[in-house]
Amino acid sequence: MSIEFNYFAIGSMSIEKKKLLSSVYLPFIMLFIMWVVKMVEIAFDIQLSWLGVHPKHLDGIPGILLSPFLHGDIQHLMANSVSFLVLAVALFYFYREISLRVLLGIWLLAGMFIWFSGQESSHHIGASSLIYGLASFLFVSGAIRRDTRLAALAMVVAFLYGSIVWGVFPDFFPKKNISWEGHLGGLISGIILAFYYKSSGPKRKKYSWEYEEEEHMKEDENAYWKIKNQDATS
Repeated sequence: MSIEFNYFAIGSMSIEKKKLLSSVYLPFIMLFIMWVVKMVEIAFDIQLSWLGVHPKHLDGIPGILLSPFLHGDIQHLMANSVSFLVLAVALFYFYREISLRVLLGIWLLAGMFIWFSGQESSHHIGASSLIYGLASFLFVSGAIRRDTRLAALAMVVAFLYGSIVWGVFPDFFPKKNISWEGHLGGLISGIILAFYYKSSGPKRKKYSWEYEEEEHMKEDENAYWKIKNQDATS
């Protein structure tokens, strides 16, 4: 009996380990590219910020895809690295079925928001828009689904990253050159996608007593006192 239990436990751990590792794969590759780009800039003493989103200019459209890989300096990249990796891995682990669609949706929606509403004189760069989008998606999606695991994840996200909401208000950081449009675009994108995919992705686990309640409800529907008497016809 104990051997069978241990075998089942080891098998479950192995599945969870594989799930976690697969969830890290794409976020880690993206983060690795961010660091490679920054190392190339430092090694060759160049700046690639001109490849970022240039609002309302045709030359800034490629930046919608490229901007998350570009950062102003090492401090900027370091500030984004851990947050992006943690939130992206959480997305791919808990929302495996829709994770890629959500990430791409945030990426494109936030980028387009910056292009349409950002300051024309600036090139917007950084993964902050993705971070804001991931945080808002994980929080709102966990809040509106009837799933205790996702609700708990939402609370963790709120605890760890709730303060980033102030980043959408430029008046709070008058001396810092931050892309508040990117922050706001990411925040809005995450909320939109949380509602759009409300019925997709992970399903709440049902317990045995819930199935029993459903069976009782079906039986009650067919109870004799709920069946209308019909007149006999000859």
